[in-house]
Amino acid sequence: MKRTYTGGCACGSIRYEISAEPLAMNDCQCHDCQKTSGTGHGSYLTFPNRQAVKLDGEATHWDMVGDSGNVKTRGFCNACGSPVYLTYSAMPDLFTIHAASLDDPDRYVPQMVTYTLRGQAWDRPYPAVPQFEKMPPL
Repeated sequence: MKRTYTGGCACGSIRYEISAEPLAMNDCQCHDCQKTSGTGHGSYLTFPNRQAVKLDGEATHWDMVGDSGNVKTRGFCNACGSPVYLTYSAMPDLFTIHAASLDDPDRYVPQMVTYTLRGQAWDRPYPAVPQFEKMPPL
């Protein structure tokens, strides 16, 4: 029996349950992820099917243009400010969650580091996993 991935924001206003396995788990060092995480990278799980996601609560959304030129939408709690998820205009079926939003963060096992081209010298996450200067093809 598959275990679902559950989590949400810090105050509990936003909750999710995902009944799929992630396509990828990665740390991203792009400037956007650095700024929105407040550190050197963001840690994410990306799922292949939005229909497998049950989302409760109202997120505030912020659209930004990524290095690819495509719009990505960040969903965060307007009560506590916690970043919870991302969606992508160019890949509408994908749903990405922030690893720290998981109820069980130990389920996050990084498989790669992306956008090392933008990485800070003081932030070198997981040197034993594959490293990509930009985003590899999914």
